[in-house]
Amino acid sequence: MANTSAVYARIDKELKENAEEILSQLGISPSSAIQMLYSQIVLKKGMPFELRLPVGKPVAIGGMTRKQLDEELMKGVKSIKEGKTYTADEVDAELKKEFGI
Repeated sequence: MANTSAVYARIDKELKENAEEILSQLGISPSSAIQMLYSQIVLKKGMPFELRLPVGKPVAIGGMTRKQLDEELMKGVKSIKEGKTYTADEVDAELKKEFGI
């Protein structure tokens, strides 16, 4: 048997259940997932994903007043009239950069 050591962590029950359901669907045990995480930490010499404070989230249309929606739509009309247009790829890249989506 390999030279192993136990890792103990307390996490939210619902988070654990949700994560383990996904891992199960992937055919990965929780121990293997932790092993993969630790391996990536060593390989990257840090967390294997970006850590940063969340930025403002885009507001859903349903969360806007009629006045706010009209103001946002008018900004769009003004941009088009000024020739400021973007391809779908440019919009996707900006949303990913700004909001992580």
